Amino acid sequence: MEISVQELNHLRTSAEAHTLLDIREHPELQLCAIEGAVHIPMNDLPGRLADMPKDHPLVVMCHIGGRSAQVTRWLHANGYENAVSLAGGIAAWSAEIDPTVPTY
Repeated sequence: MEISVQELNHLRTSAEAHTLLDIREHPELQLCAIEGAVHIPMNDLPGRLADMPKDHPLVVMCHIGGRSAQVTRWLHANGYENAVSLAGGIAAWSAEIDPTVPTY
């Protein structure tokens, strides 16, 4: 139920179908974001569940991976077996893939 930042980078650079779902709160988005991510705060997700794809990987991202792991479990319980949590979150993305993404 996890994907590494290297695996996500491969999805992005190979243009394989996927959705990157950023569940962080709006103040966190002001600090940094990954281009192309869909931004739906964690607490708003139940009302937007029908907007989530089931036909390709749904990569759930937060700051360091705790909230995304929780949301991924919830998504699985609601029929989204394609959901995976981004291990290490945006912090790992910044550290290992794109150092231009600010950390906090």
